[in-house]
Amino acid sequence: MADTNTTPQASAYTALGTARTDKVTLPESTFDGVINVPVMHKAVTAFLANQRQGNASTKIRKYVVGGNQKPWKQKGTGRARQGSTRAPHWVGGGTVFGPTPRSYDQYVPRQVRALAKKSALNARAREGSIIVIDAFNYDAPRTAALAALTARLDVAEKKVLILTDGVKPNVFLSGRNLPNVHVMPFTDSSTYHILWSDVVLVEAGALGQTLTPVQETAAPLPKRERPAATSRAAARTGKTAANAEEQAERKSARKAAKKASAKKSATAKKASKTTAKKSASKKSAAKKSTKRKEK
Repeated sequence: MADTNTTPQASAYTALGTARTDKVTLPESTFDGVINVPVMHKAVTAFLANQRQGNASTKIRKYVVGGNQKPWKQKGTGRARQGSTRAPHWVGGGTVFGPTPRSYDQYVPRQVRALAKKSALNARAREGSIIVIDAFNYDAPRTAALAALTARLDVAEKKVLILTDGVKPNVFLSGRNLPNVHVMPFTDSSTYHILWSDVVLVEAGALGQTLTPVQETAAPLPKRERPAATSRAAARTGKTAANAEEQAERKSARKAAKKASAKKSATAKKASKTTAKKSASKKSAAKKSTKRKEK
């Protein structure tokens, strides 16, 4: 059932997060207070359905390779009769009533989509979750600037949707690395994106309003502490020297182990030779003794 309410107002801030004294009256053409829940549900379900690819595919028994011959004869085996090894009750057989590639697209009329988007914006306005930003004039992408803005507005822990006046690549690149921030033009936003967010930051130009700029100085953004090039080179040289020492120690240990194993093998060979000589002398002495006894 549709609910109506008076035209709401939203608090205004600068791009640095400084609160402005005047509040912004939201345009009545968009924020008329109508909240149509069934239309929003229809738009969101259609949006999510249109994101599906519908690639799930299975094969029935006639598309599975093999199974053209009976696995055994009809009678005389004592087993149940079978006509193909690709029947659904066989392992590796076909699938009965399985999914096939299809389209999940749902069409929603343009006027219904517009009404759903208007209802979502009215819902966020009634909650006081719409904040107007005077202008996003970023000369270069800077994630720290957008993170500082969300921190000053106390919405860093919430899901934030930033709607800009047209395509602004610098703002988009600034919020791309923030997990709870999504940046897009106001005209490209949908009912799903508005309902996904907890707070909506709208640029004043997207609402057809212009706010006088406020002179303020940006606070210095925190910089990452990076090691100097000399320290990096020193660390690299230290690592290489330590690696060289470790390799030299390993080589010396390997040589010592090889020498020890060679000595052991030499002593073992000498011992085997002496034992062989002793056994040969014993055998010769035994032969001589047997010959004397025979004489």
